[in-house]
Amino acid sequence: MSQLSKRSTVYFEPAIHNALKIRSASSHTSISELIDEAVRLLMREDQEDLKAFAERMEEPEMSYEELLSDLSKHGKI
Repeated sequence: MSQLSKRSTVYFEPAIHNALKIRSASSHTSISELIDEAVRLLMREDQEDLKAFAERMEEPEMSYEELLSDLSKHGKI
C-alpha cells in the first residue's frame, strides 16, 4: 500500500464492489488507492468548476426565460 494514512469504512453496492475488486487485481492497485485516486479526481473537477465560476462572476445574469428566448432567436431551439 502507498502512503495512505487514514482509515474509513466505505459501503458499495455489490456490483460496484465486485468491479473495484476486479480493477484492483488487474491493475495491481489496492481498492483504497483506487478510491483515493477517484476522490482526488472528483475534487480536482470541483476545483476547476469553482475556478470557472469565479472567472464568470462578473458576467451579466440572464433569466431562464431570457435564455430560452435568446436560443430561439438564434435558431438553437
